[in-house]
Amino acid sequence: MKGIICKSIVPVWSEPSWRSEMVTQLLFGESYEIMDEKDGWLLVSGTADHYEGWINGGMSSLIDTSYYEKMISKDAFKVDEIVAKATNLKDNTTIHLVKGSLLPLLNEGIVDLGSNTFQFHGSYSAFPKQPDISKLESEALSYLNAPYLWGGRSPFGIDCSGFVQMVYRNCGINLPRDARQQVELGDIISFISETVKGDLAFFENTAGTIIHVGILLGDNKIIHASGSVRIDAIDHQGIFNRELGKYTHQLRIIKRLS
Repeated sequence: MKGIICKSIVPVWSEPSWRSEMVTQLLFGESYEIMDEKDGWLLVSGTADHYEGWINGGMSSLIDTSYYEKMISKDAFKVDEIVAKATNLKDNTTIHLVKGSLLPLLNEGIVDLGSNTFQFHGSYSAFPKQPDISKLESEALSYLNAPYLWGGRSPFGIDCSGFVQMVYRNCGINLPRDARQQVELGDIISFISETVKGDLAFFENTAGTIIHVGILLGDNKIIHASGSVRIDAIDHQGIFNRELGKYTHQLRIIKRLS
């Protein structure tokens, strides 16, 4: 059984409880598969990245197989503004959509989400049919100063791997959700001097576990989510925060996905 998000943002939890950890978010228009149910909570797996977690059943909207097959057969569109609006034509209420939200079956401003239909107000674009890495820098900079939020995927709260995932997705490249999954992709770049804009830098803790990721901008700069989405200096040792006057993240490996 599948569902689709008809809310602005739906938190996904580690356990079927409001008191558990938020591990990610699903944005408007994103679909998921329902894996299990417990006490009014649904264990779901995101269609795009297969990331699993629990959502409250009251935030779920079911879709049938015919709708899903129609949806994936059509061009996909995404919200380009930091925040846009959509009107639910069923009850004439308005919701706010964040950058990167999906607009399934968009036709002349109308978004069809199965049992719910919305009039979209804002700017949007189609996902590129081929990956367009030329837009990586501008996409990354559009999230600049977004506050850090563990599990977040929006300009109003985002974590390091969610930031990387959203920037790459907006350029037509789907990545896994977590840094420890993202590091498995791409080709190793041995030296900072050989990097190009859009390469991914991964960082480790003292135990050697990947705990952080950011996007290289060239000129020994990196944009990453740490406290907020920010630009810092990077060298072979790691990220150097000039405000603090020290290294904050130890470099483990650099990967190129193109």
